[in-house]
Amino acid sequence: MIRKATIEDIRQIYLLLKYYGEKGELLARPLSQLYDHVRDFLVYESPDGNGIIGCCALQFCWVDLAEIRSLAVHQDYLREKIGTQLLKTAFEETREYKIKKLFTLTYKPDFFKQFGFIEIDKAELPIKIWSDCLHCVKFPDCDEIAMLKLL
Repeated sequence: MIRKATIEDIRQIYLLLKYYGEKGELLARPLSQLYDHVRDFLVYESPDGNGIIGCCALQFCWVDLAEIRSLAVHQDYLREKIGTQLLKTAFEETREYKIKKLFTLTYKPDFFKQFGFIEIDKAELPIKIWSDCLHCVKFPDCDEIAMLKLL
């Protein structure tokens, strides 16, 4: 079941992102930052009562621009299309808000390509989005791939 995240979900989201962060497959986020952005998150709740097994954040950047962040699925549930379902739910939310452009910074470009994202140069993204990057451990040597989808 996909739903909006609650404060009670943040610890599980944190652990999920930490797991992939340690593997170098996404940028983990500090616990305090996750609490700050709880309203950005969708979660996939396990039907068997095992808690949160997937998450995805949709962060609004500008009047017509949003970012997909922190898309992760528990390793025991890969290949069950949970990431796809989370992403499609985020797409629905972008339509509600009349967002025209959606971007992501990722280490998994092939996943996003199947949904119409194209690789772009990071320099094409507005300067405003780089404010979060200033606090990243990889700044200024970002090795993520920038991708954009026109909606």
